[in-house]
Amino acid sequence: MSDIDVSAPERELVSTRLLHASRQQVFCAFREPAHLARWWGPNGFRSTVHEFNFRPGGRWELTLHGPDGADYRNEYFAVEIVEPERIVITHPNPAHAFRLIVRLAEAGENKTQVTWRQVFSSREHFEQVRSFVASANEEVLDRLEAEVARIS
Repeated sequence: MSDIDVSAPERELVSTRLLHASRQQVFCAFREPAHLARWWGPNGFRSTVHEFNFRPGGRWELTLHGPDGADYRNEYFAVEIVEPERIVITHPNPAHAFRLIVRLAEAGENKTQVTWRQVFSSREHFEQVRSFVASANEEVLDRLEAEVARIS
């Protein structure tokens, strides 16, 4: 998974969001598993974190519990973590492989611009998931925004 070419705009989705919180507060929502479990996943989903090693090379394992009652086991690996500005993870599931690059940029006093860039393993896979992943990513950012407001 670490060999996904991230310079491939034809296989990526990018979302941005301005959050009314410091980069450190937003970073905390990623770093702390109790916070992450409250916002990771689209609307209607909840997460159970089984393993969370937040360091480069660390493994995250969680189950997304869908609104339909189905459970979706997920595994991620941290590629790069630069506090409080950048988080890069991979999701090596052959059915849904991607790299996620999250950038947290200062955007004024207690404001953070979040750039959520998801690069998929192939053009074919990207075309299959593009329509629902774009809206799911916006829902995830809505939930992150709510969690950061709760932390603040």
